[in-house]
Amino acid sequence: MIRSLLYIPASSERFIEKAHTRGADAIVLDLEDAVVPAEKTPARQRLEISVPQVGQGGATVYVRVNSEEDRLFDDAEAAARAGAGGLLVPKTGSAEMLAAIARRLEPIEHQMGRQPLDFVPLVEDAAALLDARSIARFERVSAMALGSEDLATSMGALPTPDVLRMPKLLLHYAAKAEGRRSYGMLRSVADYRDTEGLKAAAAEAKAFGFDGSTCIHPSVVPVLNEVFAPSADEIAWAEKVIAANAEAERSGTGAFLLDGKFIDVPIVERARRTLAQRR
Repeated sequence: MIRSLLYIPASSERFIEKAHTRGADAIVLDLEDAVVPAEKTPARQRLEISVPQVGQGGATVYVRVNSEEDRLFDDAEAAARAGAGGLLVPKTGSAEMLAAIARRLEPIEHQMGRQPLDFVPLVEDAAALLDARSIARFERVSAMALGSEDLATSMGALPTPDVLRMPKLLLHYAAKAEGRRSYGMLRSVADYRDTEGLKAAAAEAKAFGFDGSTCIHPSVVPVLNEVFAPSADEIAWAEKVIAANAEAERSGTGAFLLDGKFIDVPIVERARRTLAQRR
């Protein structure tokens, strides 16, 4: 379970040094928007140091690569050689784009004897959004996310909650239709100071079935970790459902009542998933 993905500029030694102490389930070393052009190549070259450094606390390490072809493949190769767990691929437009990256990585991964990198495509324009299910179907994709600010800009729109809600849900449905994780909230995460708003948005996203969210400031990490994990009450209810279901099975009963509520197969499965997410 990855509840929180914290972006860290891959060019900032100060942020990299503290990243493993922030409590995020995943660290995203960003080679793209957070790095000025003059620092992009040096930041890539330092991945062999920064990837193990930010991952020393046990977090999964992703690298957000650049989308331009003259950087994309070299960024991906450097991430693989440094031991990253996966790539965030900005401006993903098609499964063919992901396949091209995979072809570049396969001989390197084979030579190193390492697991293939996971891909988390970032959908950032309307055309890619409408093709999201075909992108999610690519075998390396583990999760999907929407680039809120870029999507809004590409459409000439503002990244308000009302504007972002439908695109985020469409991408979420595409990811879930293919059995992938879905990261995000139904609003932009740019205003990290709005703690109460972020908490409410995370709770709403969880209710819709989102698995976690990215964030750009460490102060948001505890909010995401708390909200996207099952609460004590949810765990207690799930345990009660599983115990009652076991008793019903022993007595040859199918659906049953528990505390006045009707319990059938989907609710039992939801309880099992809740217990599987305990930390």
